Amino acid sequence: MSTSEAVAIGQVVDTARYPLADPASGDWRSVVARTRRELREAGCSVLPDFIRPALADVLRRECAALADLAHDDVETVNAYNIDVTAPLPEGHPGRITAERGNAFVARDQIPADLLIHRLYTSEPFRHFVASCFGLPRVHELADPLAGLCLNVVNPGMEHPWHFDTNEFTVSMLTQEPQAGGVFEYCPNIRSAHAENLADVRDVLTGRGGRTVRRLTLRPGDLQLFKGRYSLHRVSSVQGRTARHSAIFAYSERPGVIGSVARTEQLFGRVLPEHLAAAKSAVRVDQLLD
Repeated sequence: MSTSEAVAIGQVVDTARYPLADPASGDWRSVVARTRRELREAGCSVLPDFIRPALADVLRRECAALADLAHDDVETVNAYNIDVTAPLPEGHPGRITAERGNAFVARDQIPADLLIHRLYTSEPFRHFVASCFGLPRVHELADPLAGLCLNVVNPGMEHPWHFDTNEFTVSMLTQEPQAGGVFEYCPNIRSAHAENLADVRDVLTGRGGRTVRRLTLRPGDLQLFKGRYSLHRVSSVQGRTARHSAIFAYSERPGVIGSVARTEQLFGRVLPEHLAAAKSAVRVDQLLD
């Protein structure tokens, strides 16, 4: 790591608590070990005040200034983000639908000098994230829209129960709502080999309360999450303030670009890169989605 990289990350991250520039230190190894343990046991780990507290308002203002750029489209979805008219057996949880009212600002709309962009492209941050997930390295998505994005959930809207396409997710709340907008999840409710449809259906129909965990997140907290196998949602946002969160999308392999259908769903547009990538797309498992 160059001196300039160490200085840059130190300007953004509270390196007294999270010494990203010193991966050989005992403190770095301790944070990584704790995060790995929490991910293993609960599928989720939160690192509070990851961004320097003095920058919390800067973080909020920078992202709030982008919120009006979000592709905003209320649509009927299911937990698997597949066509809601797909022929599924009676009682299948994929037949249960909800209104998705969240919106996304794409990476090509996020200036490179913003805090979230500087963090996303930081090599020390990528190395730290990879280590927390027990991976040798992670790569920025080659996707020009989905690599880094801002999620906006406006008052009265929610992001209903769903599974992620990626095995792991890195995010950071940048603005909290007045009320509601709680992150809820069911750790490891399915696996790469088993959908566990009955358990998923219980959660979707309000009968899985004991499996649901809830997180209180604050702006500047870093959240590492295994969302491919953990059903999760953001509950309805209440009051007059929207919920904003940055999503840092990485992959274990280089060159990853999102599917045409999912990109159109999230951003309302696709680029030539998505059309080209669709010709050679390869699935990593046989889950519904």
